[in-house]
Amino acid sequence: MSLVGKMFGERRERIPNIAFRMMSLAMKVHDVFKNVDTLIEDFGIEDGYTVVDYGCGPGRYVQKASSLVGPTGRIYAADIHNLAIEKVQKLIEKHYLGNVMPVFIHGYSCDIENNAADVVYALDMFHMVNDPNSLLAELHRLTRTDGFLFIDDGHQSRTVTIDQIKASGRWKIVEETKQYLQCKPVKE
Repeated sequence: MSLVGKMFGERRERIPNIAFRMMSLAMKVHDVFKNVDTLIEDFGIEDGYTVVDYGCGPGRYVQKASSLVGPTGRIYAADIHNLAIEKVQKLIEKHYLGNVMPVFIHGYSCDIENNAADVVYALDMFHMVNDPNSLLAELHRLTRTDGFLFIDDGHQSRTVTIDQIKASGRWKIVEETKQYLQCKPVKE
């Protein structure tokens, strides 16, 4: 396997600090040429919502999500990487994002109450997960029964993503676009 594969490869849940910094820079350059805010706007996030950005990375969607939920809403920016939490904290301070709370993920679990979120999104990270069933169980725990999960393939095939979601038994895919799958929680 190549050095890049070792640093960023599939099923590599927590990448080394240098790889995180390189990924953050690559995202920043990408975002100069493509407006990523339009993706978040597709999720139907409204004023007052509680949203979980699960696997938030350097927080590229946090500022837009914060503006969509407004001052009465809440954004939980959750990640397994300490540098992600640091980056989000800097965004909070720089842009006065009083409705954003960074949350560290331990394994797949995070300190967010059950059924807290109207919307959960997990973008560009699903391909790195070693235990998709545990991840999907945690996302299910976080999502209200009338809420939604938006998840993309990351760097794996759509077929693999769909198979993993269906195998979890916790989600029903209600919409499929080129960029993401929209899922509703299945009642337990």
